[in-house]
Amino acid sequence: MKLTRKVKEILSWYEGDNPGTKANLARILMHGRLGGTGKMVILPVDQGFEHGPARSFAPNPAAYDPHYHFQLAIDAGLNAFATPLGMIEAGADTYAGQIPLILKMNSSNSWALEKDQAIYASIEDALRLGCSAIGFTIYPGSEHFNEMVEEISELAAEAKSVGLAVVVWSYPRGGKLSKEGETAMDVCAYAAHLAALIGAHIIKVKLPSDHLEQPEAKKVYEAEGVDISTQAARVRHVMQSVFNGRRLVVFSGGAKKGASSVYDDARAIYEGGGNGSIIGRNTFQRPRDEALAMLDKIINIYKGKE
Repeated sequence: MKLTRKVKEILSWYEGDNPGTKANLARILMHGRLGGTGKMVILPVDQGFEHGPARSFAPNPAAYDPHYHFQLAIDAGLNAFATPLGMIEAGADTYAGQIPLILKMNSSNSWALEKDQAIYASIEDALRLGCSAIGFTIYPGSEHFNEMVEEISELAAEAKSVGLAVVVWSYPRGGKLSKEGETAMDVCAYAAHLAALIGAHIIKVKLPSDHLEQPEAKKVYEAEGVDISTQAARVRHVMQSVFNGRRLVVFSGGAKKGASSVYDDARAIYEGGGNGSIIGRNTFQRPRDEALAMLDKIINIYKGKE
């Protein structure tokens, strides 16, 4: 695997990491149809834990089978497949070495009353299953946020010590945040910055709106004239918030929506300098042929061809 100049540049940003961790990060960045470009499309399938099986897979019953998702990610030419322990265990041997895997280590569920997540996997599991990275969700704003940061700090240190990369889902919720505030510009930028500060290699956040939630932050945005007028400008500001673009950020696809909206999101991410999409329900809830066509178009957008 000969690294491109772009990937070499990205790896140079991670000055505290060992060769093993950089090698696994390179595997993700060099894999699939976007390999070597610095852009990524990742398939995440943790929705069964979060929302339940019917809400996740009934729209496309073939997706109840874990092998369906491995094959979809491979056939679409994606950079990686991220999913919880049990789903990886159901296909790790059949698909060994065919796509980089990200072991999602914690999740919430639709019955949960608190803004927290349970840890149900280990670094040993990630190594045993041939994963390139671990994934972990934090909830900035939650009453459990400090505890979640302590958990991922310990897991990230262990992961890096054995050469694994770290992906952090940074989803603001809980506390005094309004529902609108969960995707506010100032809140999303803050969430991305927090994930960078705790040592994430790849950061997953939601696309921000132009709403400003925090009064003190709003004053600064307005006084300094921070441009948040378009989705591309808001993506650009998120990237500025992760060490001026020296960390990788992929943006969540969210709930299933019209194809044109999915493509508009990808164009804004591309124009704003984001590193790509981590897109689940908008693909696997569609029939396989439609999903592959959608992923093909998204990849072409990130190649600058659409």
